[in-house]
Amino acid sequence: MAKIAPLAPDETEQAIDLWDEANLLQPWNDPRADIAAALACPSSTILAARDGGRIVGTAMIGYDGHRGWFYYLAVARSHRGTGLGRAIVTAAEQWLVGQGASTIRLMIRAENEQVAGFYRALGYEQGNLIVMGKRFGQG
Repeated sequence: MAKIAPLAPDETEQAIDLWDEANLLQPWNDPRADIAAALACPSSTILAARDGGRIVGTAMIGYDGHRGWFYYLAVARSHRGTGLGRAIVTAAEQWLVGQGASTIRLMIRAENEQVAGFYRALGYEQGNLIVMGKRFGQG
């Protein structure tokens, strides 16, 4: 199994390549800025799974003082179906609970039923929520 530990700043490009492969990148988000911000904030981190020095999985996670949040959860195609996704989620849950989170939330694009099924299998439930947002600049 791949080793999971915090992402190092010099692994930024590998993480972005993985996010691109996983179709997570959006034109309104700057992934380099997202990584820098997550690594600079004491209530967030990016966990990375490595296999032979290569990043094969990630989870950007943050604690807002009330809830934990998942972002940029990705597993390389070459490692899907191996249990790595479950291992990253478990590591992320442990980190967030350790920060004080009693609830963990995540957002999934409505059309991405495969990812929704992955989270359902891990015990996550769809909430009766409306997610709203407002963009300022690129973020």
